[in-house]
Amino acid sequence: MARAMKVAIVDDEADMRQSISQWLALSGFDTETYASAEEALKGIGPDFAGVVVSDIKMPGMDGMAFLKRLMSMDSGLPVIMITGHGDVPMAVEAMRVGAWDFLEKPFNPDRMTELAKRATQARRLTLDNRALRKELSDGSVLMKKLIGASPALERLREDILDLGQADSHVLIDGETGTGKTLVAHALHAVGPRASKKFLTVSCAAWSEDQLGAKLFGPAPDGGLPLVEEARGGTLCLEDIEALPNALQARLLTFINDQGTPPETRIIAICNEHAPDKTVEDALRADLYYRLGAMKILCPPLRARGEDILTLFTRMSEQFAEEYGCEAPQVTAQEAAQLLQAPWPGNVRQLVNIAERAVLQNRRGSGSIASLLMADNEASAPAAMTTEGKPLKEYVESFEKMLIDNTMRRHKGSIVAVMDELCLPRRTLNEKMAKYGLQRQDYV
Repeated sequence: MARAMKVAIVDDEADMRQSISQWLALSGFDTETYASAEEALKGIGPDFAGVVVSDIKMPGMDGMAFLKRLMSMDSGLPVIMITGHGDVPMAVEAMRVGAWDFLEKPFNPDRMTELAKRATQARRLTLDNRALRKELSDGSVLMKKLIGASPALERLREDILDLGQADSHVLIDGETGTGKTLVAHALHAVGPRASKKFLTVSCAAWSEDQLGAKLFGPAPDGGLPLVEEARGGTLCLEDIEALPNALQARLLTFINDQGTPPETRIIAICNEHAPDKTVEDALRADLYYRLGAMKILCPPLRARGEDILTLFTRMSEQFAEEYGCEAPQVTAQEAAQLLQAPWPGNVRQLVNIAERAVLQNRRGSGSIASLLMADNEASAPAAMTTEGKPLKEYVESFEKMLIDNTMRRHKGSIVAVMDELCLPRRTLNEKMAKYGLQRQDYV
């Protein structure tokens, strides 16, 4: 669900503060009022989750000085200034300093509401972009996005941590939907180049001439070519298998000319190759050996065992929160079907099914089994065969998922979980220890 955005109203006149606050509150805004700029600065900081409406003429710190302080603290904060009648030069100066817009007294309340709505939409977008940039530069956050405890995923985490510390170029391979781009971001974020640039370009999205210009110059916008702009950091080449031969030769020359350690680290991602081919077949041999000296293979979902149930649970809970409804409860039969599904689209396919399962559950119709059946029929030509597993493994996977789900719903209340699952304390403790579940993770 979208988070509430505040409107901070700053005016030394109590009647004006109250009337603006009441009007915006009736329009659905969460308002807070301040009698002075000095008081407002105590409650408004960088990344303030909202916008500011301020009068220009106030005793003490006036609106212009207040605006300058806000802009120096957070230049992306929308500030709507209220000016006196006919005070156009001051309004123009406020806009030059960084005001988002201004209102001239006496103003139409509907105009105030319209400006506040547009300002909060802009603020939400700014904060979302900041959060995304922070997330993509935080190695610990990215590693947590690799959800699961299967041996295949543990090996992937170890590879990321090991290769992230190295300066060598890396080649990432794996089936579609296995999270290769996430792995590339994580490799950069856990290493010594984390504070430097991470630039991405798809080799399949541009013509040969356009891609050559973007990579090696002259750049179309007159800026630096990507191999130079990423100097000191990382350049991620997605769809490396689509890189034309002539550009493969230029890339090889660039890599050879850099020396050791390279100033620009290359992370190449192979997103698709023929079933009977490898990425080695798609690249020049000399380029492959330079890029593939360090290689990461992202495991397919069908090889990750009970991670499938863990991922499905987490994704369905997230979508349920987003759509404001209950997550679907997975039956033992559906858990077995999730574990046995071929998952040709891997994690991306699972996320899509989890979202559709939540939407079905909100309508009170359909089942997870029907979604799996429809998905697998649609992708039958690409579906992979899966090996059977002992019944004991299916039972244990379902049991772990059931305890995990119940602990989450009851926020770690052991008594509530014991009552719902009809388990004595000792048995529940033994099973939690067996599956590596810890109460503190749910509180």
